[in-house]
Amino acid sequence: MSMVTLPGLQEMIDGISRERNLPKHAVQAALREALLKGYERYRRTHRPDTSIFDEEYFNNFEVELDIEDEGFRVLATKAIVETVDNPDHQIALEEVQEVAPEAQLGDTVVLDVTPDQNEFGRMAAIQTKQVLAQKLRDQQRKLVQEEFQDLEGTVLPQARVLRFERQSVIMAVSSGFGQPEVEAELLKRDQLPNDNYRANAVFKVLLKRVSEGSHRGPQLLVSRADAGLVVDLFANEVPEIEDEIVRIVAVAREANPPSRSVGPRTKIAVDTLERDVDPVGACIGARGSRIQAVVNELRGEKIDVIRWSPDPATYIANALSPARVDEVRLVDPESRQAHVLVPEDQLSLAIGKEGQNVRLAARLTGWKIDIKDTAKYDYEAENQKIAELAEQRRLAEEAAAAKRAEEEALEEEYDEEDDDEALEVEEAVETEAAIAPAADPETDAPAEEDAVDDLADDEPAALAEDELEDDAVAEDEADLAAELDEEDLDDDLDEEDLDEEDLDKEDLDEEDLDEDDDKA
Repeated sequence: MSMVTLPGLQEMIDGISRERNLPKHAVQAALREALLKGYERYRRTHRPDTSIFDEEYFNNFEVELDIEDEGFRVLATKAIVETVDNPDHQIALEEVQEVAPEAQLGDTVVLDVTPDQNEFGRMAAIQTKQVLAQKLRDQQRKLVQEEFQDLEGTVLPQARVLRFERQSVIMAVSSGFGQPEVEAELLKRDQLPNDNYRANAVFKVLLKRVSEGSHRGPQLLVSRADAGLVVDLFANEVPEIEDEIVRIVAVAREANPPSRSVGPRTKIAVDTLERDVDPVGACIGARGSRIQAVVNELRGEKIDVIRWSPDPATYIANALSPARVDEVRLVDPESRQAHVLVPEDQLSLAIGKEGQNVRLAARLTGWKIDIKDTAKYDYEAENQKIAELAEQRRLAEEAAAAKRAEEEALEEEYDEEDDDEALEVEEAVETEAAIAPAADPETDAPAEEDAVDDLADDEPAALAEDELEDDAVAEDEADLAAELDEEDLDDDLDEEDLDEEDLDKEDLDEEDLDEDDDKA
């Protein structure tokens, strides 16, 4: 069997494996795919008509590496046929039986189609090198995907700064002790303003996402600004959280405030089902030792630990800590709006610098919070507004209910009309079926004879009908003539009447003359 030699094949595989933190079998798989692409390039350059080389043309070819002899072979699986149409995919039975007499039509055989060492060519070698680099990257991404997929949302304790790319920090992370390091990207929005990202500095980061696909750049995205990092840090520092005695209910974090004059801050709400356990004290620790460890890791970020409560008013008052609250009024529970009354000297503390404290409290509780001065709060006016708001909501609900009822009534009406139409159609179908004469199988046999007799009887009947029609036409003509005579007679009578009227007029004229003579 022929072979294309690759001097230093073993050393090349070992070097790539060490450099890219890939197992040797993954490097060998990538090399086989790259050499097969190089063979495809070799075949295309040695055949003028390349139109036959579609995407699946070389699926029956494979590359076999010979590590000991430092080379490779190209093997092709061909089908045994009587007449060969495609020599790359088929081989004649007669040719195979010369070396394998037991071969039959339809069987397959693997043949060595390795090109000559000198024929492989420079272009094929370049193609192999390019494909190898791409396949190695694909192998790396696949291994990273498998290694870190289950670690999304967890903290990686040892993230080491490697370099800077634009505004991002490229860090080296590993999935565990003794595992190879993989590059991860820390975007600008995920960085903390108090961090100093110098070379080889080590941080704890949260693994946000493991990217898929073949895009350029690191495959792992990490964060220092995610609220999940605070939760994980407290879970590591507070045994009661890990033992599920204390639970973290909600977290609101502003790691990158809109203004540089305001530092990062976090509010965390905790609770417990144990009566003899103080959840806030458990998170703070003796002399603040536990919370101080979290603050140090976050480079001095302010952290407020407050007690969660099922009562919204109490929960809101606790969330505004360290401010002292006089009263919390839930003015609109449906839209979750609350008025918080505080003394005048607590206004700035409750609102916080540039509104940060009340903003975080609102995000933590899920309520819209309005801070009010207790001394200036107008209860009567506010109660009037609350009543008007309640009335508007009641009217809106009634209108919505009426609209829904109307729509439901229309739908029911349409359904009834559809049912009536369907019933009418069914009744019409049943009526037609009842009117249509049922076919009698006994009368089907003499049907042709009856048809012949009817045809014979129809001829004199048709003649009689023609004679009747002629008589009817003659009668109609006679009636028409009689009507015309009557009309003429009527006209004559009308003329006679007119003559008589004229005579009467003459008599009247004569009488008038006689009267005139008498008067004279």
